[in-house]
Amino acid sequence: MATPQEQAGLVYSTVEEIPQINADLRKVFLTHKTRDLEYRKNQLKQMAFMIKDNENLLVEALKKDLGRSRFDSVFGETMLVVNEIVDTIKNLDKWAKSERVWAGMAWPMHYPTVRKEPKGTVLVLGAWNYPLNVQVSPVIYAIAAGNCVVMKPSEVAPHSAKLIAELWGKYMDPETSRIVNGGIPQATALLDQRWEHIMYTGNGTVGRIVAEKAAKWLCPVTLELGGKSPTIIDETADLAKTARRVLWGKTFNSGQTCIAPDYIMCTPAVQTKLVEEFKKASKEFFPNGPAKSADFSRIINDGHWKRINSMVTGTRGKVVLGGDGDQSTKYLAPTIIADAPQDDSTMSGEIFGPVLPICTVKNIDEAIDFVNSRDQPLVLYYFGDQKKAKKVLDNTRSGGAVVNDTLLHFAVAELPFGGTGPSGYGNYHGKAGFDTFSHDRATLNAPAKGVVGFAIEKVMSMRYPPLRDSDLAKFKLLSGKSINFGRPTNPHQSPSRSRAAL
Repeated sequence: MATPQEQAGLVYSTVEEIPQINADLRKVFLTHKTRDLEYRKNQLKQMAFMIKDNENLLVEALKKDLGRSRFDSVFGETMLVVNEIVDTIKNLDKWAKSERVWAGMAWPMHYPTVRKEPKGTVLVLGAWNYPLNVQVSPVIYAIAAGNCVVMKPSEVAPHSAKLIAELWGKYMDPETSRIVNGGIPQATALLDQRWEHIMYTGNGTVGRIVAEKAAKWLCPVTLELGGKSPTIIDETADLAKTARRVLWGKTFNSGQTCIAPDYIMCTPAVQTKLVEEFKKASKEFFPNGPAKSADFSRIINDGHWKRINSMVTGTRGKVVLGGDGDQSTKYLAPTIIADAPQDDSTMSGEIFGPVLPICTVKNIDEAIDFVNSRDQPLVLYYFGDQKKAKKVLDNTRSGGAVVNDTLLHFAVAELPFGGTGPSGYGNYHGKAGFDTFSHDRATLNAPAKGVVGFAIEKVMSMRYPPLRDSDLAKFKLLSGKSINFGRPTNPHQSPSRSRAAL
């Protein structure tokens, strides 16, 4: 039986050609071709037109891979990526400009400056759930920063991977950016090469392998992982709006989103009302049922379908909405599970599907304690009033946070996107993306000739032996910084209020 990749006509790159691809890109980088800002902008413009010209083909490929609607693919992928490209081109001159810094009276004539320079040749390892957004988006910033780039799309979304490779060759300069398609052997061969930065989007298990491989070259890594993103719902929340916004965030791409709400924590009283609102929202979203709706995506493959379905069949909670599915079409209904134990089958790992357990707690403090007892999530959601929102944000950790909505922070390019701890490290989007793929090169330029050179030597000669206390006093006067704050009366006690007092 043909594999999904064979059925899609996806042609893998050979393992043998990968070292040469890496060597060719490294050689071109040293020609400084990518240093030119106009060249970078032109490549980004080409990328924008690649998406615009072929939007229908991209939507069709996404439909084949994920069963996703045109609206969701445009809203969640093509539109967002084009927006990022436009914003990057608009801001590139400003982002790439060297920055003069003030360092005190001793240094102005040394011109202390931070230069924004490309790192070199970088590798972007993509994920299947958003074949454009989480694969192409990082490449925007890698190119904007002046790097040569290899992108490996995920073979799990083979129609998208095939199309991206075909279009890339038509629109982008192969001397400075390349696509490598394949599976584990190709990914391993790529990771065995030397890179100046690697970005990986996916799960923590593979993330650790990427980081270990990169360590051989002391190569910096950006890891965009995932985890169980909690949703805390307070009794002060508007439960009708909350249900609609949470259900949308959970059913978008059939829950196959690294920032999808993974579980809910609320009181039993809130749960009772919330379940009814979920039922109303589901009926509103899918009047004829999600199975018949063209607006509801499918699970990517049989393996993931079985994994998610086993959580539903193994739950010790109560299925109050959905619970049904069809493996032959990879359909799994949006499923709400009430009274899920905190050690339930749905609570052991990231769900990455349209299943949403509700764990009841006594109060918001118990919810906070539970969140803090687990790995830091990629995002935390809170629904309720602003006072308690502050309490939740002040007393938890997460890569990002959204109050009274879901997913939307990802769409704001001006916000850095990334995880913390086991949910990943490093950021991208907007200037944060440009900075991720750039090297801040500290430079000092001390003239040695002319009047300025004479003045600098006059001042800085105080550092030469024989050393004198009088010269040290002068240097401290020019370069030292005075302590202009009082001594703490009790340095071991935090002046901030306790959590209970918030």
